[in-house]
Amino acid sequence: MKILIFENYEKMSKEATRIIAAQILRYPDSVLGLATGSTPMLTYKRLIRLCEEEIISFKKIKTFNLDEYLKIDIKNPASYHAFMEEVLFNKIDIDEKNWYIPNGNAEDIDKECILYDKKIKEMGGIDLMLLGMGSNGHIAFNEPGTSFSTRTHVVDLEENTIRDNSRFFDKLEDVPTQAITLGMRSIMESKQILFMASGANKAKAIRDAFEGPISVDVPASILQLHPNATILLDEAAAMELGR
Repeated sequence: MKILIFENYEKMSKEATRIIAAQILRYPDSVLGLATGSTPMLTYKRLIRLCEEEIISFKKIKTFNLDEYLKIDIKNPASYHAFMEEVLFNKIDIDEKNWYIPNGNAEDIDKECILYDKKIKEMGGIDLMLLGMGSNGHIAFNEPGTSFSTRTHVVDLEENTIRDNSRFFDKLEDVPTQAITLGMRSIMESKQILFMASGANKAKAIRDAFEGPISVDVPASILQLHPNATILLDEAAAMELGR
C-alpha cells in the first residue's frame, strides 16, 4: 500500500487522472471500476478533456460501477445511472454496451447480484478500481460490520451515510435506505486499486483505516492487505495520520 499526500484536492485529482490515463494508454481494452460521489468529479472532468483532445480513448474500455440505490428511477438525477451519464459517459467515446451499473430495480435482486459478479469475471476481472470512502470508513456501500468475504449484495444504509448523501436529494426523506453494492471480496480481487479521499471530515476515518487494525468496523482498512493499492489524499484528509 502506497500513500501519497497532496497539497489540495486539485493536485490529488491530477495524479488520479494521470494514473487512470496511463492505464488506458498502456491497456486500451482495460476494465475499470468506477465510483460516484463528489470525490472523483474533477478526475472525471480531466479524463473527459484528455478524451476530447484524443490523447486517450474509451472505445475499447469496459467499466463497472460500484453501486446503485435500490428502487430508484434511473432517470432520477440522484441515481448513479444518471450521475455517471451526466458527469462522464455522455461526454466520452465509450460504447454504451460497455458500461455496467448494478440494476437496483431488478425483479430478482439476489439474481442481479450474482449476475453482476459473473459479468465482471467474464470480462477478466477489474484491472483498475477507483474508490472513495464515506466518513464512517465505508467503501462502495459496504457499511461498518460488513464481512470481508462478501460479493455483490444488498445493504441497509446507515444513518450517517443517508445524511451524507442527502446533499444529492431535495430532502433527507428522499434518500433511499438500501443499495446494491459490489462486495468487499469483489473489490479486493481488483488487480489495482486507486483510492481517493479529500477533506477534514474524512481525516479520522483515514487514520483508522490506514494506521489502525484491519477490522470490519472500518471497511477501508482491508486495503492494507491489497498488493497494489495507491492511496491519494489531500492534506486535510491526511491531517490525523501519524498522531
